[in-house]
Amino acid sequence: MSKHPETTSITAGRPEVAPGAAINPPIVLASTFYAGGSIGYGAYGNQTCTALEDAIAALEGGSTLVFSSGMAAVSALFSILPVGAPVVASNQGSIGVMTLLNSFHESGRLEVRFVDIVNTQLVIDAMKGAALVWLESPTNPCLDVAELETLITAAKKMGIAVAVDNTFATPLVQNPLAMGADIVMHSVTKFLSGHSDVLMGSLSTNDPALLNRLQDSRSFNGSIPGAFESWLALRGLRTFPLRFNKSQENAKELIIKLAAHPRITRVRYPGFGAIISFEVDGTAEQTQKVCESSQLIVHATSLGSIESLWERRRRWPMESLSVPEQLIRLSVGCEHVDDIWDDINLALASI
Repeated sequence: MSKHPETTSITAGRPEVAPGAAINPPIVLASTFYAGGSIGYGAYGNQTCTALEDAIAALEGGSTLVFSSGMAAVSALFSILPVGAPVVASNQGSIGVMTLLNSFHESGRLEVRFVDIVNTQLVIDAMKGAALVWLESPTNPCLDVAELETLITAAKKMGIAVAVDNTFATPLVQNPLAMGADIVMHSVTKFLSGHSDVLMGSLSTNDPALLNRLQDSRSFNGSIPGAFESWLALRGLRTFPLRFNKSQENAKELIIKLAAHPRITRVRYPGFGAIISFEVDGTAEQTQKVCESSQLIVHATSLGSIESLWERRRRWPMESLSVPEQLIRLSVGCEHVDDIWDDINLALASI
């Protein structure tokens, strides 16, 4: 029976139905397993991790592996590329990924071709001879949106693998595997788990051979998550659509108010999701003071949680210089929208 994602998030990854059995998978706290089964050792798998993988797979439409962090998942993907392999990637995106790609490019580990992801023809032109196209859409933190279907189709015609970071959009908005992408990555820490208590990543694919290579990378680099963290993430996933939809509803109301505020010069919003980036009419120091003056919105670096979070992104030395000094990234939570707006107003009034 075909299910909507709201139903899938609640039901996927459950144990088999049996009289008297629990409807939730147990936390299997074991590193050692009897020989002869499907799990040879705790570094290779765990029943609790498998339940979470099954749930994410049902949402993304491809077999899934979970990792100890989003960067562990990204690193596993890049680790299976040959030395010097050409990779096309956005010139602006997640700090961790951008830092890793820059280090690989400078060391010669990979030949990274950085492009403006919204310039579709430029991206396609850069694909010639590439081994992988890495697409982050919307980008972090400027929220640029790529023409995913067009880029994926072009890459596949050239025989080039495509990986998509789907953290911001989530499977509620887009399904890159259905568009033809080879890999979908999530920072499970964010919207999927959604409670600021888990560090985790995932990779999903429909290619069995690719899945095996990624699983080997995870096993031999020791990046499988713990059972307790997997259980927490799965519990968080049960309310993912409810949280995402409420946060998105709040965000769409807030962008109208933000655009009309005299101390805000630009609002960036891709038209969906719960992340808003906006630029303050003031100095970097004043923008920083705005973030530090909130009483409800948490001043922290993360996103996709039930609570609203914001920060001035250029406070991080590693952030791309293309990101304006006065840009604040706001991850809208599930609080009452009027309370969020009152806090924004209060913070802006501090400068």
